[in-house]
Amino acid sequence: MKHQQSAHPDGAGMTAPPLLETDALRVDYTSGHGSVTAVQDVSILVRDGESVALVGESGSGKSTVARAMLGLLPGRIAHIHSGRITLNGTDVTHYSDTQWEGMRGHPVAMVFQDPLSYLNPVMRVGKQIAESVKRHDKSTHDVPARVAELLELVQLPASAARRHPHELSGGMRQRVLLAIALGCRPRLLIADEPTTALDVTTQAEILALLRDLRQRLGMAMLLISHDLGVVWNECERVYVMFRSRIVEQGATREVFAKPSHPYTAGLVKASQAARNSEGRFETITGEYSTNSEGRLS
Repeated sequence: MKHQQSAHPDGAGMTAPPLLETDALRVDYTSGHGSVTAVQDVSILVRDGESVALVGESGSGKSTVARAMLGLLPGRIAHIHSGRITLNGTDVTHYSDTQWEGMRGHPVAMVFQDPLSYLNPVMRVGKQIAESVKRHDKSTHDVPARVAELLELVQLPASAARRHPHELSGGMRQRVLLAIALGCRPRLLIADEPTTALDVTTQAEILALLRDLRQRLGMAMLLISHDLGVVWNECERVYVMFRSRIVEQGATREVFAKPSHPYTAGLVKASQAARNSEGRFETITGEYSTNSEGRLS
């Protein structure tokens, strides 16, 4: 596999049109000190029913890509400089907030890594789930019954509806965010580091729940993570992001078994060292050259 030989490789079962696609996406942040490119030439696609990962270190641009996909960039300081985002066949690159209202939740919803930052601390979680249902699922007439159904779907007791976010554990709060997202009946769920700050047992439970929901509901998933072990087990394809660019992509097991980019190789080696408790990690040095097709110089 060559670095970025093809932005979107074809393969078995890959003939369906994409549900979500970014094409040569570039996102810039601006301040009083100038402009910085946070995402450059990023092309990603997800088809119906697929489980796809976007991996890379903190600060590589993963979350910026995810926020751009949902029109959630902080408008005063960030903007899409070039490229295109297509959602369910519609070009949404320059959608306004009003236009995005009809797209967020369905066909695509997002779960973030810090539930306390996205849940209203003074509102009971059952009411927050109900608000999502009322806003995004016009086919539901019995909202309380739908809330109960969603709580059961994410494996929470019915009594959780009467709790405030601070009365729940981290794992339970993450399940509440899932219930809110699923209340919109999404075809694609973007999960941004959904197990960060959770203990190992709870992480495994959340990942098992995501896997079960994906299979039962037929959802596609874009999993944003730095945990290669999770990606290996959960995702069919992977995009590796380093310093604002996609440096490698392909079938997950092929990419991790025979990485062709030095950054991917470093990630795999570090992940193996962590699992084997070897305690030694190598650093990846170098800068991007715009003339080297993403190779380190």
